Amino acid sequence: MRISATVLAAAALVAGLAGCGSSGSSGSGSSGGGSTGGAGVKLGMSVSTLNNPYFVQFRDGAQAAASRLGAALTVTDAQNDASQQVNQVQNFTSQSMKAIIINPVDSDAAAPAVKAADRVSIPVIAADRGVNGAEVAQTVASDNVAGGRFAAQELAKALNEKGKVVVLQGVPGTSASRDRGQGFTEGIKAYPGIQVVAQQPADFDRTKGLDVMTNLLQSHPDLNGVFAENDEMALGAIKALGAKAGQKVKVVGFDGTPDGLKAVAAGTMTATIAQQPKLLGQRAVEAAVKAANGETIPKTVAVPVKVATKANVSEFQTS
Repeated sequence: MRISATVLAAAALVAGLAGCGSSGSSGSGSSGGGSTGGAGVKLGMSVSTLNNPYFVQFRDGAQAAASRLGAALTVTDAQNDASQQVNQVQNFTSQSMKAIIINPVDSDAAAPAVKAADRVSIPVIAADRGVNGAEVAQTVASDNVAGGRFAAQELAKALNEKGKVVVLQGVPGTSASRDRGQGFTEGIKAYPGIQVVAQQPADFDRTKGLDVMTNLLQSHPDLNGVFAENDEMALGAIKALGAKAGQKVKVVGFDGTPDGLKAVAAGTMTATIAQQPKLLGQRAVEAAVKAANGETIPKTVAVPVKVATKANVSEFQTS
């Protein structure tokens, strides 16, 4: 599934020779380079999937920032395929992009491509999810561990600190799934009256969330709560639960997508841990431009998460 180190090394060697222009999906820079601003700076960004509203918002924030800074941003969709993403980052390297942004499909599988870019001094920004086993110029992400703890607290509150719950996990191997799960596990330990009866991946996907939740209901008909590691899976679970959602079974999601916030307002989702995907995209592009210009940037940037409930959901829907 991974591209060999030999192939990646070969790609790295031709970087700088290809020099071909990219058809930027955003950006209006006129003249090349310079040490100030983003005018003419070529950036490549590989997004894990654009079949998810959260990452569409992330892309939109990145494109808006690139336009504002005058950078030329090329966006590709890895379609949740780790090997396809490696190819995309390899192509960015051979096209002599000045910086690359990666939102990893798999935090481990992304490492060889990141190393290949680093060998030819192309800085890489990891966005929303980290990269394991390779050095990146910066990781810009939400505090997913803290968000998982918030989710545990909200679910426990909704259940009066007792009941049986299941966890719908994201794509295995992603730092977001791992960290949210870690935070939830840590947080739920404070409530001995709550039992986690099952944890199962649904790959951050709404349809898979529906399917997994349908199966879990068969084996756990007395279920009281659900924590889904993103809103898409939560919405799938809500569909499977039908009239039970928000009534007999409390559901907490993660991301704060428009559809997720609508479900919170409707009462079928108890809460969602709201991220700021547009701001994540914006911060990633700003960091990429600075890194491309040789500026020193912090190794990590944390974008705050907030808890959206029915009581305050209007604040998130209007922002």
